[in-house]
Amino acid sequence: MFDHIGLTVRNLERSRRFYAATLAPLGITELVEFEGVVAFGRDRPQLWLAEGTREAAPAVHIAFTAATRMEVDTFHRAAMSAGGTDNGAPGLRPQYHEHYYGAFVLNPDGFNVEAVCHRPD
Repeated sequence: MFDHIGLTVRNLERSRRFYAATLAPLGITELVEFEGVVAFGRDRPQLWLAEGTREAAPAVHIAFTAATRMEVDTFHRAAMSAGGTDNGAPGLRPQYHEHYYGAFVLNPDGFNVEAVCHRPD
């Protein structure tokens, strides 16, 4: 059901140190870093931390696993019809990995909700 979650944090370095120490006993390590963002996981990034403020970015990002790219497309259309705000049309996001196909919407509270398919088809 859930693919990954993202949190907006006030101080990325402080949060990075906290999660690195806290998650190490569980075998979870930092796997990804780029400007203003780090991600932790075991086999793939599943906890994403981004530095910002509530005004600058949604405080919560949650992604749901989609079995196919068509499901991602349908999710986006349904969310838009239900009153969501487009935050990233369906498409490939190669900055995450070669087959990452996702779509993003803001829910009525401004939280970033995503559907993602990791399959190559």
